[in-house]
This record gives sequence, C-alpha cells and structure tokens, in this order.
Amino acid sequence: MTKSGVRKEGIKGTLTGWLYLAPALAFLIFFMVYPLIDVFIYSFEEGYNSASQTYFGIGGYNYSYVLRDPYFLQAVKNTFILVIFTVPISTILALLISLALNSIDKLKKLFQTIYFLPYVTNTLAVGLVFMILFRKTPYTDGLINLLIKAFGMSAVDFIEGPYWAKMLVLCIYVIWIVMPFKILILTSALASVNPVYYKAARIDGASKTRIFFKITLPMISPMIFYLVITGFIGAFKAYSDAVAIFGVDLNAAGMNTMVGYVYDMLYGDGGGYPSYASAAAIILFAIVLTITVINLIVSKKTSQKG
Repeated sequence: MTKSGVRKEGIKGTLTGWLYLAPALAFLIFFMVYPLIDVFIYSFEEGYNSASQTYFGIGGYNYSYVLRDPYFLQAVKNTFILVIFTVPISTILALLISLALNSIDKLKKLFQTIYFLPYVTNTLAVGLVFMILFRKTPYTDGLINLLIKAFGMSAVDFIEGPYWAKMLVLCIYVIWIVMPFKILILTSALASVNPVYYKAARIDGASKTRIFFKITLPMISPMIFYLVITGFIGAFKAYSDAVAIFGVDLNAAGMNTMVGYVYDMLYGDGGGYPSYASAAAIILFAIVLTITVINLIVSKKTSQKG
C-alpha cells in the first residue's frame, strides 16, 4: 500500500473514532460543560432575578457575600471535617477488611455480600436507623447511650446535643455508607495480584509484613489512589448524609455542608438567590479540582518511584 493510501486509512480511522465519540462528547458538552459555564457567568451577575432574568451589574460581590456568610463558613468547616476524617479512616478500614476477606476461603463470597449490603441500602433508611441508635429522647437514651452508660459514662444527645457529638455521628455514618464500595474495589484488586509474587517472596523467607509493604501495597496502590480521589470528591459533595440524620433544616442544626448551602440558596426557605448559589458552587468546584489535581500529582510521583 502506498503512503497516500496509508494516510487515507489513518484519516478514515480517526474520523470513525470521532464519530463513535460524538454522542458522548455531545452529552458532556450539553449537560456538563455548558452548565458549568452558565453557573460561572451567574456567579458574577449581581442581584440576579430569575423571574425577570435581569441583574444590577457584574462583579465579585456574590463571592464576597458567600465568603462572609456564617452559614457558608460553617458549611465549609463541616465539609472539611468530613473529608479529613472519613476519607482516610474509611480507606484504611476497607483495606484491613479486604485483606481479612482475601485470607479466607470458606464463606468468602457470603462475607463479601454481607459487607456490600449497606451500599445497596437506601441512605435515608440507614440514616433513620442511625438516628434511632444515637438519639436521646425523654423516653429512651438510645442503644448507643445504653452501651456508654454501661461503662460508667453519662449519656450524650448525639442528634440534638453538642457539635462534636453530631459531627461524630455524621462521620461514622459516612464511613459506614462508603466502606462497602471501597471493600468491593480493594477485594477485587487484591484478587488480581499475581500469586507468583507471593510464592517467590515466601521462598526468599520474607515476612507477611514485608510482603504486604513490598508487594501487595505497591500492586494495589493505583486502586487506593482511585478510592482516595473519589472519596475526597464524594465527601465534598455530601448532603443527603446529613439530611438523613438531622433533617432538612441543617443550618438550625449547625450541620450543613457546602452542597447543602448551594441547595438552600436555590430552593430553601431563604432561597431564590441563584447568583449566591452559583458563587458557592464555583468555590466548591475550585476546591475539589485543586485537591483532585494534587492527588493525581502525588499518585503519579508515587507510581514513578515504584
């Protein structure tokens, strides 16, 4: 075949590839890129009225207002606490459970199914169970408080009590919700490691700890970084988790999140402020994008060293 024929075949293949990608690209542009650009524009339109589609001017007042709003600052604080505690704890616990599951033969599938059940259970139903377990009422202190009192400590109202208690319940709930998916991914990653590496290590007399840090961990590190990145993104988008436990009035409970703040600005009792909501959404987008890029850079450098 001549060079011109090869070139034509290459162009034809490229066009065919773009043709296959066209529906997905159209979907991304229409439902993701365009809304993002639209929200970015809204965030600079001061005094925007959704009914009349008018605004007073263009500037950074919306960002200034949002960054000074105590409700937003509280939401940022809550969201960062969720991210800092739930992502590493849930990942480490999922890894430990996955290692335990991978080391057993009998009833392995049954245990995997049991650990995966919370992931397919409705989050609001799980939140209701958590509320019943932790809530203190005039009639009962709740199961968790009964256990606390059994150790000689006083009961705590985890749902309507001090901030640290409410945040503790929310963190436990989020960890409980996200762990099944992480266990599934890590169990699959552990099963994909070639057993030849383990046999060679045992022949050389390597300990289980050394095998884990020198073979297992490097082999599954891409999946761990994937779970960390998606965990950060998911924790920053948390909203239904808080609603499931504390109800829809999260500002009154002091447990709102950044996504909840955006929702309240749009549809809450004091809502109807799309410009403020857009500014908050862009701030959230910038934070998530920054942390994701940092995680990707760290992941890339770690894999290169490995």
